[in-house]
Amino acid sequence: MTAAGAPDVLDLWDRCVREHALQPALVTPSHVWTYRSVDRLTDAWAGSLAARGAGPGRLVGLAFPDPGRTVLGMVAALKAGAGFTVLDDRLPDTARELLVRRTRAAVWLGDGAHAPVTAYVPAGAPGAGGETADHGGSAPDTGGPAGADGLASRRPVRACGGDVAYVLFTSGSTGQPKGTVVERDSLRGFAVAVAERLELTAGDRWLQVASPGFDVLIEEVFPALLSGAAVVCRADTQALDAEELHTMTARTGTTVVELSTQYWLEYARWLDTRGLTTPRELRLVVVGGERMDPEPYREWQARHPARLAHVYGLTECTVSSTFYTGLLPADAEEVPLGTPLRDVEIGVRRDGRPVPRGEAGEIHIGGPLLARGFLDDEAATARRFVPDPLSPVPGARVYRTGDLGRIDADGHLVFLGRLDDQVKIRGHRLEPARVERALCADPAVDQAVVFPDPRTGTALWAFTVPADPLRAPLPGEAVRVAGAEKDALLAPLAAHMPDWAVPRVLYRVSALPKNRHGKIDKRRLSDWAAAEHVAARQRPDAVEAPRAPLATPGTQAPGPGSGPEPRDEPLSTVTDLFREVLDAPGIGPDDDFFDHGGQSLLAMRLLARLRESFPAAAGLRASALLRCPTPRLLAGALRADEAARL
Repeated sequence: MTAAGAPDVLDLWDRCVREHALQPALVTPSHVWTYRSVDRLTDAWAGSLAARGAGPGRLVGLAFPDPGRTVLGMVAALKAGAGFTVLDDRLPDTARELLVRRTRAAVWLGDGAHAPVTAYVPAGAPGAGGETADHGGSAPDTGGPAGADGLASRRPVRACGGDVAYVLFTSGSTGQPKGTVVERDSLRGFAVAVAERLELTAGDRWLQVASPGFDVLIEEVFPALLSGAAVVCRADTQALDAEELHTMTARTGTTVVELSTQYWLEYARWLDTRGLTTPRELRLVVVGGERMDPEPYREWQARHPARLAHVYGLTECTVSSTFYTGLLPADAEEVPLGTPLRDVEIGVRRDGRPVPRGEAGEIHIGGPLLARGFLDDEAATARRFVPDPLSPVPGARVYRTGDLGRIDADGHLVFLGRLDDQVKIRGHRLEPARVERALCADPAVDQAVVFPDPRTGTALWAFTVPADPLRAPLPGEAVRVAGAEKDALLAPLAAHMPDWAVPRVLYRVSALPKNRHGKIDKRRLSDWAAAEHVAARQRPDAVEAPRAPLATPGTQAPGPGSGPEPRDEPLSTVTDLFREVLDAPGIGPDDDFFDHGGQSLLAMRLLARLRESFPAAAGLRASALLRCPTPRLLAGALRADEAARL
C-alpha cells in the first residue's frame, strides 16, 4: 500500500493475478503468457534486480530489442520498488549514450545492440535461452505452484505512492530531451482512469505499436494489465506498415490499438483503396498526437465498425489527459480533444485567469496525474509546473502546456494551435530553432529556417542561406541541396538528433523572405520550392529514357531500328512509384528515397503500392528501404526475390 493508504499500482496487479490467473496477460509471436506466468517470471526478475541495487528511488534501464521483454521488465522494475526507463533503439549513438548517463540507472536489463555494456538478461528470460516450461509453444500455461521452474519468488518491497514509477524523455524540443519523472500514484491513477473511460475488460487485447521510449507505450501497457486485459506485442520494434497492422490485428484478435494521427490516416487510406473495413474484433482505435482534420474522421465513422477515440495529452501529465469518443457533428470544423479523465483538471486561461467558455487561451492541466517534474532540471520544472492559485488544494500545481485551446458549448476541449513556435512531427514536439541552430553551426550556412512539409506535415524542410554570396541562387529561387553537400550538412544533426528531427528536404536560397509582420514568410519559401519542383518536372531528365534489355545467352541485344525499346522491368515501375509516393517527378533510378523527403509513413505507402505490382514485394518491410533506398537497388532486390521463388 502507498503511504496515503491508497492501493499501489502493484496491488491492482496482484488483484488481476488472483482474478485472471489463467487469462492471457502478454501475447508475443511465440508465447501466450498468462497473468500467473507473467507474475512468476517478473517475481524472479524483481529479485535479481533488487540483488543488484534496484529499489525505491532508483531506476532500472530497459534495452531489449523486443517489446515483450520490455513489458516484463517494466513490471519487474515496479515489483523491485524501482522505476524504469526505456531506451529507444533507434536513437543515434551519441544521444543514446547521453541518456544512459543522465538516467544513472542502478541496473540495466537488455541484450539489444543498443544496450549498455553493463546490461544483462535475468535467468529464465524468454528469448535468451531460458524458456520456462509452462510458457512453451503458443498455448497458455495451466498454472502450478508459485516458485516453480526454479525461479525465485519476489520479496515484498515497500514502495510509496510518491516513489518514481518511470522516467521517459520528451522530444527535447528546445535542447536536450527532458526526462519526465512520473510517480507510482500517478501511473496507477492514470491506468485506472483510461481503463474506465475505454471500458476495458478481461476480454480486451491491446496491440503495442508505439516506439520504445515514447510515452504512448505506457498507455498501451498499464491500463490493459491493471484491468485483466492482454497486451499484444510484435516480434521487434520495427514499425508495422498498414498491411502488416491490419493482418496482425486480425490474426491476434486485437480489440484496441493506438495510432498517431498520420499513421491512422495512412491506415485509413490503405483500407479505402482496397475496399476493406477494420477487422471484426477491433472495437476501438485511439488516435492522437497531431491536429485531426474532421473529414477523414467522419469518413471513418461512416465506413468502419471500429470506433475512434481522439486523445490529447503530454508526457508531463502522464500521457493522455482528454478523450473524445463521440460522433462528430456534420457542422464541426474541428475534431474536439474531448473531456478530461477522472482526476484530470483542464483549464483554459489567459494571463493566469480562466477565460469564458468559447474564448481562446492557454491550456492548463492540473490534478494528481501530473508528473513530479523533469529529471535534473529544476529550472525547467519551475517554469512549466507552476503553483495553481485557483485550486483549493494546498500545494496544488498546474502544467502550462503552451497549447492554445477553448472549451466548446458541449464542454469539449478544442485545440487551436501553439502559443510558441513548436511544431509536431509524427507525434513529437519540436522547436524548429533547435534544428536551425544546428544547421547554422556549419560555417557554410549563414541563416536557416525549418518547418514541416506543407503538403503532408510528416517531414521537415530546411531552407538555408549560404555564408558565401557567390553560392547563393538568384533572388526568388530555391535550389535543392543533395548529394555530398546535403550529407555534410546533416551528418552532425543525425549524430545527435532522432531521425524525425532531421530535415529530409533541403533548399538553398539567397535570402529568407519576410512578411509584412517582419516574420519569415514560409508560404513564399514553399512557393519557391514548388517552382523548383515544376522546373524539375520540365527538365529533359525528368522522365527516364527506356533502357535496352540485357542480352541473354544465345541472343543478341536489339540494335537500332529494331522497334521501340521495352521498359526495363521492374526498374521502370519502381521508379514510377518512387515519383508517385514522393510527388517528385524528377526522381531517377539512382536517387535516394530519404534524400527526397521519404520517411517511415511514406515508406509504408510505397510498400503498399509495390505489393500491388510485384508478388516478390509481399515480404518486404519498411526496413528494406534502408538497405535499398534507390529504385535501382530496390528493383534489384525484387528481381533476386523473384528468382529465388522460381
